[in-house]
Amino acid sequence: MGQKETFIKVLRYIRKYWLYLAASVIMASVTVALTLYFPILTGRVIDLVVKPRQVDFSGVLRILKQMVIVALFTGAAQWIMNVCNNKMTYRIVQDIRNEAFCRIEILPLKYIDGHSYGEVVSRVIADVDQFADGLLMGFTQFFTGVVTILGTLGFMLSINVAVTGVVVLVTPLSFFVAGFIAKKTFTMFHLQSETRGEQTALIEEMVGNQKVVQAFSHEDEALAQFDEINGRLGDCSLRAIFFSSITNPSTRFVNNLVYAGVAVAGALFAIRRGISVGQLSCFLSYANQYTKPFNEISGVVTELQNALACAARIFALIEEEPQVPEKENAAVLTDVEGRVELSHVDFSYVPDRKLITDFNLAVQPGQRVAIVGPTGCGKTTVINLLMRFYDVDRGNICVDGADIREVTRKSLRENYGMVLQETWLRSGTIRENIVMGRPDATEEEVIAAAKASHAHSFIKRLSKGYDTVIGEDGGSLSQGQKQLLCITRVMLCLPPMLILDEATSSIDTRTEIRIQKAFATMMQGRTSFIVAHRLSTIREADVILVMKDGNIIEQGNHETLLAKNGFYAKLYESQFAS
Repeated sequence: MGQKETFIKVLRYIRKYWLYLAASVIMASVTVALTLYFPILTGRVIDLVVKPRQVDFSGVLRILKQMVIVALFTGAAQWIMNVCNNKMTYRIVQDIRNEAFCRIEILPLKYIDGHSYGEVVSRVIADVDQFADGLLMGFTQFFTGVVTILGTLGFMLSINVAVTGVVVLVTPLSFFVAGFIAKKTFTMFHLQSETRGEQTALIEEMVGNQKVVQAFSHEDEALAQFDEINGRLGDCSLRAIFFSSITNPSTRFVNNLVYAGVAVAGALFAIRRGISVGQLSCFLSYANQYTKPFNEISGVVTELQNALACAARIFALIEEEPQVPEKENAAVLTDVEGRVELSHVDFSYVPDRKLITDFNLAVQPGQRVAIVGPTGCGKTTVINLLMRFYDVDRGNICVDGADIREVTRKSLRENYGMVLQETWLRSGTIRENIVMGRPDATEEEVIAAAKASHAHSFIKRLSKGYDTVIGEDGGSLSQGQKQLLCITRVMLCLPPMLILDEATSSIDTRTEIRIQKAFATMMQGRTSFIVAHRLSTIREADVILVMKDGNIIEQGNHETLLAKNGFYAKLYESQFAS
């Protein structure tokens, strides 16, 4: 995304807060006007005291009172301008963050799977913060700087046109220097932003999996990888800082030329009595104030380059293609019986690598369907398709005769209860994690669900029971305890269809037997899909689908498949071989 396109998009966000913008510009104009009026008062004081023994003390006192009043009004106008700029900046940032987070919520899973979590977090947090800093500096200094330049030119023209001409002739050189450096810095800051996101992703990954890193003595490799990324970040940061750092000295050099030109020209006019000494002092003060905004604006330009580079990455996320939108007349699944059909389904994560081809399955209401097979055969992929986390490439999936692409995702997923091998718990109390699917559940219902999943006993042993606060992803709870809470969450909702993907993989054998009994009760009259590697847990399934390379190669109940002495029989025997 180019710099110009990014800037136009930023203006669209600013347009919403045009009242704050207008107030800021007005206050900036008032601030500058009063600031520029101050040298005129100073010049008048000098003219009143320049002659020996002819000091007009009453006139000096009157002007000093005016100077105090001007200073107070200048401070008030500047404070109001800063308030407007802060409100405008942080509301724009709030809008962008909200929009970015909302986009993440509707992005297809293939985007999340294809990008590291740390890199996405870096865009929403670090890049937005950098953008806010640059935008705030831009609002605060850019408006004031521009108005100061225009105002000083006006005041100088009112004093002496010829000396002002010296200033105007040298001014374009400052713009040329700042513009040349600005083009260089945008590319550098964009690269810096990307590398920072890569670094954040690595840190998030290593901190989140520190046990695995230490268990496999991967510390040295992780450090080496971090050093390599950190080195690249240092290189691109230094280059960005180098180009941004030469902006201010370059413009200062030009500004000093302006000041020197004004001093020489003004002195010549003063000698010829073209202007008074007070007016010359006023002119030199204006020349200094005129050049000062160029230094500030050059610094603002540098910050704006960084801000625009970060904004480009944020907008790239916001403009990512969302998941396939629901149809306007999408139906809402109600009173679901649990009849599921997959007809001639084709699907692959990567277009040139086939995974599931011509997959057909018909499941009757209340049936328990187990899916088994070697790793990578497509078991979890079938679950992703049933839940419509991914859409099929060909064919269709129907629930109670309705194509799942014709119904709302919310109503489809509300009719599934899902327990995965990978648990997910959010920061909050135990109760908040359990009632996620049913926020209106009563205390009795929560406890009944916890007892059914055999989680009640360990919850009561916690310091505050159901009100115990746990950290991100379960905090200090064991993997088995976290899985029990996820099972409790589903038992509280009891939807008409269940998906159990290695749901008891982290639970001890004794508890697993009890959980299996609870599952058996829960699955009565509910269509259930069970993904399992331990074949002992699926012997009671009505139908067992044996998958290999994305296809069903065997189908039947436990006894039938054993009698066939095929692939399933070999899998079963391999787990129970003496």
